[in-house]
Amino acid sequence: MAEKKNIFERIWDFFASLKLAIVLLLLLAVTSIIGTIIEQNVEPAKNIQLLTKIFGVKAAPTLYNIFVRLGFMDMYHSWWYTSLLTLFALNLTICSLERLPKTWRLIKRPITPLPENAMENMPLKREVRVKTSLSIAKDEILNALRKARYNVFEASDDSGVQLYTQKGNYTRLGVYIVHCSILLILGGAIIGARFGFDGFLNLPEGGASSYAYTRSGDPVPLGFTIKCNWYDTRYYPGTDTPQEFQSELVIFENGREVLKKRIEVNSPLKYKGFTFYQSSYGMIPDAEGEFILRVTNNRGEEKVLYLHLGDTFDIPGTGIKGRIVDFSPALGRDPSTGELITYADTMVNPAVAIQFNIEGDAHGAESGFKGWILRRYPETGLLPGGHKVEFIDYWGVEYTGLQVSKDPGVWIIYLASIVMGLGLYVAFFMSHKKIWVRLVTEGSGGGNSVRILIAGSTSKNRLALERQIEHILERATETINQRQSQKK
Repeated sequence: MAEKKNIFERIWDFFASLKLAIVLLLLLAVTSIIGTIIEQNVEPAKNIQLLTKIFGVKAAPTLYNIFVRLGFMDMYHSWWYTSLLTLFALNLTICSLERLPKTWRLIKRPITPLPENAMENMPLKREVRVKTSLSIAKDEILNALRKARYNVFEASDDSGVQLYTQKGNYTRLGVYIVHCSILLILGGAIIGARFGFDGFLNLPEGGASSYAYTRSGDPVPLGFTIKCNWYDTRYYPGTDTPQEFQSELVIFENGREVLKKRIEVNSPLKYKGFTFYQSSYGMIPDAEGEFILRVTNNRGEEKVLYLHLGDTFDIPGTGIKGRIVDFSPALGRDPSTGELITYADTMVNPAVAIQFNIEGDAHGAESGFKGWILRRYPETGLLPGGHKVEFIDYWGVEYTGLQVSKDPGVWIIYLASIVMGLGLYVAFFMSHKKIWVRLVTEGSGGGNSVRILIAGSTSKNRLALERQIEHILERATETINQRQSQKK
């Protein structure tokens, strides 16, 4: 009658079960697929639209509400996903502890001589005969094994000599090193999920903040102040397709600048565990910014001006005055009417309208002219007489959209990657090898020869050990034959 197990033993057996590991892996895989299909931490309309395509208009809102309650909209930070990771980590730990004692006994078991019939029955064996004495054959086999970095033991009996050795005992722990790396990855993921942060921060040009914000709008203190000096979008020549997004960010602590960096997509700013990614941009509603113009006369004298709508300026050394009268974030022509229009509400093709007047003209202001100067097309600022006005920027009307993240578990995951690489190398490319060599004298008188039987076993990669045994035999027999030739 089987002995009844106590509650602790039953719990241990449950977590040591391979079936539990398979179920947890399947659950993690399925939920991860769902979390990949459903965009995390986005506006509800995006996922409702996605669910509508899959399940139809009627079912989409209901399913969305169910998914929200289940935490699928922020799945990787949900309590149940963290619980699955914790259960899998516990299962992996107990499975490893359950099997480790047996593996450890194999590692610590000393190698012992084998009977000749046991060596004969081993699948991996080689046999040769050489005309030499037993002492010479033993010496050369010993030398060949030691050159292969084996620590050799010796045993003698009436029929001959046996050499035996092993190497790579601890490589059997390779799989446990991989298990440790997986546990580190799971630990890093759990720490990141519970104590990490993934949010956003919209900073206007010239604006600063000491907080970032979660997707639900809750402020998260940074512990320092971040400021946006400027934002800029660069476009492919002749198109309205963005080529590059850039922001210049500055970090302040205690009122002192400690870091400045120009960020762009795939080149974030990192500081004190926070990472600021360039993710979006836009214009600030009803913002009144500062026009930055560079004016140059035909003698090459230039001046940079900082102006507002309605301000006037003059071109140095000339009688030409200008006044900023209008602005368009995206100036273009209506293809049907040919009239100038604003075709977007972002700074796709910004242009400033300037009214120019020539001082001292008999006709006064009526002799002036109005022109649009486009930032992306500097040639539009060329004036009669060789003067030039360049539209550098309309500063203070755009914001940079930053994705802000903090993952305290990322360094654990980096460490886990190194440990996993080491474990995989040990598990796949190293093995526990054992070699036995039996040397027996045959014949009598001057025709003595030695039969060399070499057998081996390995935990993996049998072909590599087979080649090594052949190499050891070749090296030993070659040296034996050379010594015999020298005697003659």
